[in-house]
Amino acid sequence: MGQLDGRTALVTGATSGIGLASARRLAAEGAHVFLTGRRQQALDEAVASIGDRATGVRADVANLDDLDRLFAVVAEHGSLDILFANAGGGEFAALPDVTWQHYADTFNTNVGGTLFTVQKALPLLTPGASVILTSSNIDTKGAASFSVYAASKAALRSLTRSWAAELVTRGIRVNSIAPGPIETPGLSGLAGDPAAAEQLLKGLAAGVPMNRLGRPEEIAETVLFLASDASGYMTGAEIYVDGGASQI
Repeated sequence: MGQLDGRTALVTGATSGIGLASARRLAAEGAHVFLTGRRQQALDEAVASIGDRATGVRADVANLDDLDRLFAVVAEHGSLDILFANAGGGEFAALPDVTWQHYADTFNTNVGGTLFTVQKALPLLTPGASVILTSSNIDTKGAASFSVYAASKAALRSLTRSWAAELVTRGIRVNSIAPGPIETPGLSGLAGDPAAAEQLLKGLAAGVPMNRLGRPEEIAETVLFLASDASGYMTGAEIYVDGGASQI
């Protein structure tokens, strides 16, 4: 028997990296997992890699119509026990180069997308449900040329606390995960070409006390912990999974 037998989960941004690894882990523990992503082919491949415990719904969390369509599909299945609001992203931009579009794209996805994903999930969340947000260990640190992204993740840390306070009377727990640099396509994609990506990843790894990047599967184990009864006395918390970068 799995830790999540009979439960239903939704993972946004689940076509690669942390989202896909987490969807696989939750399904392996018995949950039926709904996956979202913006690219249909990548979504189909992600669902196929999990099997009959997965359902894919193409959706952009920054699009309210997409979210309405997503939750209409989830509602047909029934209630929701686990919500992993993981979709997000960002790009480098030094302060003089920040544009309104850069700011809007980052906040609309990372903050707005998360906010309205959680809001629209509320009618489906069961008593005892677990809501998990993907923040970042950058949410409490300075980050040259990454200030807008860092600010968006700091906003998620604040929302974690506020939503935990608001939903505690329904028995719904809200926690966040703050990964450090994780070896994902999204991280490599911050660089302009393969050579630059290699240098970026090496530099990031050198800044981690454990002297390596994290693996998506390591974040997925933390997602499983927060989704399961093992974390039943936790809400409003943020767990740093960053090789010690924020602590040492």
